[in-house]
Amino acid sequence: MAKRSFKSSALPTILTYLGLAVGLVFSTFPIVWMFFSSLKSNTEIFALPPRLLPEDFTVAAYLTIFNDPVKVRFFINSYFVAGVVTCLTLVIAILTAYGFSRYSFRFKNTLNIFIISTQTVPPITLLIPYFGMVVAFRIFDTYLALILTYMVFTLPYAVLLMTGYLNTLPKELDEAVLVDGGSSWTALWRVIVPVSIPGIVATAVYTFLLAWNEFLFALTLTKSMDLRTVPIGIQLLMGQHAFEWNEMMAMSVLGSLPLLVLYLVAQRYFLAGMTAGSVKS
Repeated sequence: MAKRSFKSSALPTILTYLGLAVGLVFSTFPIVWMFFSSLKSNTEIFALPPRLLPEDFTVAAYLTIFNDPVKVRFFINSYFVAGVVTCLTLVIAILTAYGFSRYSFRFKNTLNIFIISTQTVPPITLLIPYFGMVVAFRIFDTYLALILTYMVFTLPYAVLLMTGYLNTLPKELDEAVLVDGGSSWTALWRVIVPVSIPGIVATAVYTFLLAWNEFLFALTLTKSMDLRTVPIGIQLLMGQHAFEWNEMMAMSVLGSLPLLVLYLVAQRYFLAGMTAGSVKS
């Protein structure tokens, strides 16, 4: 009887771990394949039967990318745009979230509903209107066009995430600063922001990922090679008669590394910020 009870209680656990293992293999195999493909020659990638490990390891694809100023420029553009968008989004989101979290004002609920509703609009439906606006304001093919457009999509979620996190912090923190003669501005930047690092990191990671990976608007709102980003650079390796698969894989690996490192470094804060912001709204 005890053996049966043990088996019946252990079976769900075994099945859970088995399912997690299958999911892990399913999700990581494309990444592993991408990495090893970047170490193959373009000819070997099409070898039959396909091989995971290359017969002759080569870093020629990486050297080609590093020795090409145009391809290096793609990475510089992505870092610059994603970095600026992240910084600006954080500043505006923190100020907005503090207002929503700590003050009651007219149309507060209406603004909350409006911010939430913007998340339901598919970005592709806004492509043509944004293109017309960018051309009308004469900022087509500029960093400003990409930064402003990306912020439209990052700000609503950032505000919601930061508001949810600030709602978990007691208002007594602000009141203590006011009692000591400080202002709300002092309370925000000297007290609230330092203890909100998990929420800020979670917001920053999400914002950076969105800006770094964006393809459609980067393709539409820019035309010069000096402003293209990494996703566009990968797409440009698809020629009319041939695809540079090894270079595409190498650029994909290089493009994924910053995101992987960012997540690994900020993982503890990211998870804490996401869970804390979802507990109380």
